[in-house]
Amino acid sequence: MPEQVEGFLRIDNLTKSYGEGEARTQVLKGITTSIDRGEICVLFGPSGSGKSTFLNMVGGLEPADSGSIVVDGTDICQLNSRELVEYRRRELGFIFQFYNLVPDLTVRENIEVCQYLSKNPLPIDDLIKSLGLWEHRGKFPNQVSGGQQQRCAIGRALVKNPSLLLCDEPTGALDYHTSKEILELMERVNREYGCTMIIVTHNDAIRHMSHHILRLRDGSLSQDERNTQLLPARDLTW
Repeated sequence: MPEQVEGFLRIDNLTKSYGEGEARTQVLKGITTSIDRGEICVLFGPSGSGKSTFLNMVGGLEPADSGSIVVDGTDICQLNSRELVEYRRRELGFIFQFYNLVPDLTVRENIEVCQYLSKNPLPIDDLIKSLGLWEHRGKFPNQVSGGQQQRCAIGRALVKNPSLLLCDEPTGALDYHTSKEILELMERVNREYGCTMIIVTHNDAIRHMSHHILRLRDGSLSQDERNTQLLPARDLTW
């Protein structure tokens, strides 16, 4: 793992509400935390606790009511729409539960789509090989398994060479065996490419392979701690 730099992602007193008047609901209530460069950070919480809202705000997809989100020295809460687009292109990769691949593009073409968004993309052939997709690069998404589709989605996010990878339930649609394979791949991606990861999940076992554990409850952080006894992804059980 690369040398860590404290506070690559710093969040201070972040709040977010939806609705108006009596229907107004506060989803995030003064979140403050700091995630170091190169960390795998796992975010837990029951449905409705604010996990997806938190991820969307770090991703520059939803504005904050108040507070700050500082990514590598830049407070993205102060950016305009054009600057947020550039931030997402420059800094971020997104991985979703349901892949969101383009069905009429091959595995390789789905990855190439994001290669053109970066000024410093990863070599695509090397990436496809490291993802175990070389033999499937010419196939369409409906011709490969769910695990292979998720590998393709990870490749699409990684080819930009992002500094921050946001993962929303990346194993939620996969069986146990395939989930383990994807977690091992993400562990290797973190080690080899050095990107910081935030993983939103309901799978409590993932905390054992994560450097940083966050837990949301009713819009507040109920847990914020580092894990000093990492367990390899291959050894996880649930």
